[in-house]
Amino acid sequence: MMTSKTPELSIKRRLINCLAQLSAADRDALLAFAEFLVQRRTIEAPPMVSPDAPVPLPRPTQETVIGAIKRLSQTYPMLDRTALLNETSTLMSAHVIQGRTAESVIDALETLFAQQYQTYCARYTEATDH
Repeated sequence: MMTSKTPELSIKRRLINCLAQLSAADRDALLAFAEFLVQRRTIEAPPMVSPDAPVPLPRPTQETVIGAIKRLSQTYPMLDRTALLNETSTLMSAHVIQGRTAESVIDALETLFAQQYQTYCARYTEATDH
């Protein structure tokens, strides 16, 4: 009797095949990215509260992209992380898969978080003005 493969098994095999072809550094980056995606998925959106000013944490000279995402998430705790997921994932992929430098991706992440904060403030103002 022939059994069909489950989609999860197929995905696991594809991931394992990809993982086997990566360098140690790329495997670490892939694992960090996977852990980031899991973390982002399990965090609920915070309620809309008064937009306190962000408390910027200093940017380390040798910061990783994952480190920057964590730092910016701490700087802007009021932002809905799920709303940032798509663009953050795109930037992370540009770094890991396309080889975009960490510095340029981190610059883009900082811009993204700042823009999302401005949008958050505008929505808060709009919601409290009515």
